[in-house]
Amino acid sequence: MNEQNSNHSSVWLNFTYLSFAIAVAMMAGGIFFMEASFSAKGFYAMSAIMLVHTSITITKTLRDNQESSRLINKIEDAKTEKLLMDISRPDAT
Repeated sequence: MNEQNSNHSSVWLNFTYLSFAIAVAMMAGGIFFMEASFSAKGFYAMSAIMLVHTSITITKTLRDNQESSRLINKIEDAKTEKLLMDISRPDAT
């Protein structure tokens, strides 16, 4: 079986963290400097926080589904391999 290893480099991880931090700072700055009432800014801030939260949640959910299907495929492959080995083994009787 092919074992896929997808470890990311520390440079890539730092880049993604930095990109996320910049995006959050830009969004917060945009809401802060917007010419709107305090309550409107609050609603925009709540919707932005929910958008970030749901983006992270859906990413985790999709990743978990991918991981579980990979595990199920490994189990099915092992069962098939065992079945084929049992069939190809001559009986000792």
